[in-house]
Amino acid sequence: MVKKYTDESTDSNKNNNSHIKGILYIVATPIGNLGDITQRAIDTLKQVDHICAEDTRNTRKLLTHFGIQGDLHACHDHNERQKISTLKNWLDAGKNVALVSDAGTPLISDPGYHLVSELGQDGYSIVPIPGASAIITALSVAGLPTDRFTFEGFLPAKSSARVKTLKANAKETRTQVYYESSHRIVATIDDMLEVFGSDRNVVLARELTKMFEQIYRGDLTGLQEWISADRMHQKGEFVLMLMGHIEESESDEISGSTQDLLKILVDELPVKQASALAAKITGKKKNELYKQAMELKKLNDN
Repeated sequence: MVKKYTDESTDSNKNNNSHIKGILYIVATPIGNLGDITQRAIDTLKQVDHICAEDTRNTRKLLTHFGIQGDLHACHDHNERQKISTLKNWLDAGKNVALVSDAGTPLISDPGYHLVSELGQDGYSIVPIPGASAIITALSVAGLPTDRFTFEGFLPAKSSARVKTLKANAKETRTQVYYESSHRIVATIDDMLEVFGSDRNVVLARELTKMFEQIYRGDLTGLQEWISADRMHQKGEFVLMLMGHIEESESDEISGSTQDLLKILVDELPVKQASALAAKITGKKKNELYKQAMELKKLNDN
């Protein structure tokens, strides 16, 4: 029963006072494998009076699978603000409401912010029903530092805006987490390689909890090769996690002699090979040499 998750005094008052407001439940649903839904989420969806969903077609399939007959309503980016007054009316009438997204935890790169923000400010009771989240699921298997991380969501669709955003994060020392879609994953990795350099550690999680789940661990150069090697690697939903920037000591700065060497190599070799060879000769970090080589290449092209 939904009421067992609320304060007992509230339940008691509600039975004796028809004017007690209803509760908005923020319900997490599976990100892929339906077995990941919690019993509490199932109980809540069965007992609420209304269910607001990002996509009613997707949510109907979930409800049908678990034998839930819910009063389903669409609540997405395009109608969220208009739905606020409707939800207030339901809650004022003592009706309980559940908010779900297509997958995972609502409001995490999904609709619901305006709704929860306004209802919270107006004093309505909002209760989380926790469960799956692609961010936490991916980080748990990444093997990257997770004591501090930054979630960036989806990057801009256009390459110029995407590169600008990535450059702003180039010196971020925390682990960076991004979402990406199948039709932009290749371009995004290309832009990350340009901004962060070839040897930045990266973990890509593809189709988490689903049949074709894959985890890639390596550097950005290797990821670019891996994602381009097989069209299947470019399908599905992705979580990209990058190691944070590591501050270099003065001894790691590129000297004039190293720059001279790099200029000669860039004239004769592709940037990737030139920076790798320079790293072997000088012992300098390939990542910084790659960035310098890219700048030299641009100057040569101009």
